[in-house]
Amino acid sequence: MSLQQDAENRSGNQCELCTSKNNLSIYEVKPTSTVGGSGFDGSLLACENCRNQIDGLSDMDVNHWRCLNDAMWSEFRAVKVVVWRMLSRLRNEGWPKDLLEMLYLEDDDLRFAKESGDHLDESEKIIHRDANGVILEAGDSVVLIKDLKVKGSSLVAKQGTAVRRISLDHENAKFIEGKVGPTQIVIITDYVKKIAEKE
Repeated sequence: MSLQQDAENRSGNQCELCTSKNNLSIYEVKPTSTVGGSGFDGSLLACENCRNQIDGLSDMDVNHWRCLNDAMWSEFRAVKVVVWRMLSRLRNEGWPKDLLEMLYLEDDDLRFAKESGDHLDESEKIIHRDANGVILEAGDSVVLIKDLKVKGSSLVAKQGTAVRRISLDHENAKFIEGKVGPTQIVIITDYVKKIAEKE
């Protein structure tokens, strides 16, 4: 059974956020590596309207998100994480703040939810940029633009090495983390270039 079919069965063939039955597809909650890889636990079934607003492709319709009053009680991790992120983004509207106070997430889920930075004010957000000034986000892929010696080991990460599904250091704009081979390393953003996603 495909991921889409699993999600349709789980959700009753409706958006797991707003219950719409139109233009449904899988939405992967980034960074997928934090969830233990992509797949059923790191994805939800969402309508085009919800997906576009989450990703900033269309204007935020605050009233649309009143649906989170119901979605917040989902038993599924990916749904709860997205609900928390959207309520955090909308918290200045008043009512989302009340829902946030009622929403319970396990510690691991809360850490994962916070990786998007949606709970921070714009002035508090640390922006990570690659060597060309392109903004990096959790879950992006980058390529090394010079050989890097890995501290505390004999490993040298070679120029041209792709590092997939990076995570961000939320205290230092110059640091990202990712795997080079089996080793998880910290990389300075000055030495990477973002890899454009293929359409």
